[in-house]
Amino acid sequence: MCIILGVAHIRVEEGWVGIASVVWATFISIYAIGQNRYVAWGKKEEEERLTGREETRRPLREWLAVLIATIIMVVLAIVSILFTATLIIRIQDSSLAAPGKKYYVNGNHYQVHLDCVGNPGRKTEDGDRIPTVLLEGNHGPVEHTLQPFIDDAYRNGSIERYCYWDRPGYAWSDNAPSPYSAGMAADSLSEALALAGEEGPWVLVSAGVGGIYSRIFASRHLLEVDGIMLIDTLHEDYLDSLGSPGRGFILWIRGVLSPLGLDRLAGAIFKGRTREDRVIGRSAYQTAKVIRAKLQENLVAKSMTASEIQTARHVQMPDTPLTVISSGVEVRKSEKWRKAQEELTKVTKNLKNWDIVRGAPHEVWRSAEGRSIVEKRLKQMVKGKGKK
Repeated sequence: MCIILGVAHIRVEEGWVGIASVVWATFISIYAIGQNRYVAWGKKEEEERLTGREETRRPLREWLAVLIATIIMVVLAIVSILFTATLIIRIQDSSLAAPGKKYYVNGNHYQVHLDCVGNPGRKTEDGDRIPTVLLEGNHGPVEHTLQPFIDDAYRNGSIERYCYWDRPGYAWSDNAPSPYSAGMAADSLSEALALAGEEGPWVLVSAGVGGIYSRIFASRHLLEVDGIMLIDTLHEDYLDSLGSPGRGFILWIRGVLSPLGLDRLAGAIFKGRTREDRVIGRSAYQTAKVIRAKLQENLVAKSMTASEIQTARHVQMPDTPLTVISSGVEVRKSEKWRKAQEELTKVTKNLKNWDIVRGAPHEVWRSAEGRSIVEKRLKQMVKGKGKK
C-alpha cells in the first residue's frame, strides 16, 4: 500500500479502484490479524481459568486445520513477495524518460505519448509543405518495431520528418477507459497532434494491425493525408480472429496473473531484461498495461472497430496515393492473406505500387530486400514521385 500510494506513476496506473482495493485489503488484513490474536488470547485465558494451565494438546482435526492454515499463509507470503517485487520493477520502469511529450486527451482522462523528429515547415520548390510521415505500429511498442527503421530512413535523407505515438496502454501512454475502439484511438491521436501544434500534411505508414488505425485516421483527415503506405497490414476480414473469444479469454487469464509478475521477474533475474526491454522492447507484451490494451482491442474488434473501418472505407478519398507492401512469406503461407493484401490495394483508386517482397517476414523491413523496397517507396511517396 505504501509503495502504491507513494509513487505518482503507480497511483495513476492503478486508478482509484486499485488504490481503494489495496487500502481495503490492508485494513482487512490488519483487522483479521488482530482478531486472531484476540481469539487466541481469550482461549488461553479461559483454559488457564478452568484447568490452571494452557492446553497444548490438539486432536488430529485441529492439526490438519493448522497444516492447511500454514500452507495458505506460505502461499499468501509468496504472493505478497511477488507483488512487492513487481511493484519495485514497475517503479524502475516508470523512471525511463520518454522522448517527445505526453498530452492529456479525452477530457484529461489519460495521457498519450507523441514524438516528432525533424524540422517542421519545410517546403518543396513549388511552395508546398513537405509531408510528415506518421507511424502506426503493430502489436507492441512502435519504438521496438517500425520506428528504428523509419529513423534510419530519416538519417539517410529519404524523409524530412516523422512523428510516432504510442497507442493507449503501450510504452509511455496511459491506458484508456473501456470500451476503447480503433476510432477512439484515432481521435486521441488527432487530439494529441492538435495539442502539439502538428498540422500535417501526413503520409501514413503502418504495419500489421496498425493499418486499421491508420485507415480510420485517414478517413477523418481527408484533406490532410497525402499518402498511405500499408506494410503487410491486417485486413478487416481478420477482425474476427482479433476479437475471438478464445484470444480474449487467454488475455484475461494473463491479466489476472500479471500482478504476480512471474515472467517479468524471471526475465530481470535470469535473462538480464532491462527497463527499456519492458517499456519499449521485446518484453513489453508482459506488462499489465499492454495486456489490458490488447483485451480492450479484442472486446470491440468485431463490433465498434469493424463498424468504424467499414465507414472509413466508404468515405476515403479515392485519389489518395496508396502503396501496399506485402510479406512474401505470409503471402505464400496463406491464400486468404494474399487475397486480403490484394483487397487492400483497392482502399483508394490511386494505387502507386504493390510489392510482394520475396522471403520477407511479416515485419517486411527486417529483411535486406524488404528494407530497401520500403525505404524506396517511402521516399517516392514523400517526395511526390510515387510512380512506377
